[in-house]
Amino acid sequence: MTARTWFITGVSSGFGRELAEQLLARGDRVAGTVRREGSADDLRTKHGERLWLGLLDVTDLDRVRDVVDAAFGELGRIDVVVINAGYGLFGAAEEFSDEQVVHQIRTNLLGSIQTARASLPHLRAQGGGRIIQLSSVAGLAAHPGASLYHAGKWGVEGFMEALAAEVAPFGIEVTLVEPGGARTSFAGSSLRLSEPLAAYDNTPAAAVRVFKDIAVPVPGDPVKVAARIIDSASRQPAPLRLVLGSDCYQGATAALRERLAQIEPQQASAAETDADT
Repeated sequence: MTARTWFITGVSSGFGRELAEQLLARGDRVAGTVRREGSADDLRTKHGERLWLGLLDVTDLDRVRDVVDAAFGELGRIDVVVINAGYGLFGAAEEFSDEQVVHQIRTNLLGSIQTARASLPHLRAQGGGRIIQLSSVAGLAAHPGASLYHAGKWGVEGFMEALAAEVAPFGIEVTLVEPGGARTSFAGSSLRLSEPLAAYDNTPAAAVRVFKDIAVPVPGDPVKVAARIIDSASRQPAPLRLVLGSDCYQGATAALRERLAQIEPQQASAAETDADT
């Protein structure tokens, strides 16, 4: 197996950490980013020069480009760019502060877009590569109490799907990873709740308030998820969407069927607004 070089945002925890550990263990090189100095020093101690670390908060869009440029500049060719950094903000839309809205979108949507954009000149110059974007079942199906999280994930879905067609002529392929719930540290370190408004008590949006207090059972194994993501980088052609988890498959297919059921009966009425020829 030929060793690859990977760039991964957010390697201190969650899927990013699991990906980095598996890749380094098999002999690949990893350029990883962390928000806090020292949060991945154990990996650096264990794997030495095969782990390159950059300090990055993806909400700093100018810094994103600087770190991506530095990684490509120091390591040369990077075969796979994994856009992973993000967090979940849940609650009713009215409950969020303006600052929370902006920070969530800057992290989950704009940070992802900027990481991809910063990587493209390098990937084009080297003749190709792979971009893997961590999305979610939340990018395919929507639920009350997650409107802002959906806004970022649905935005990423549209951006990456269009980008895949734009960059295909340069040998660059794109994959959206769609995990369901997984047994990572997400609930403990990457999940935040809005300040509740009494008006939303006993409404559908209030269901998310239990996330911090109750261990919600989820089926996904992060070790298996990371292994499938790594394997996907060798698939030709690249899968545009990689569905991982029975809950993701069930939730996504149910949402898509419901959307078609809403749209298909409108075929005749939709045509009524066409211009007369």
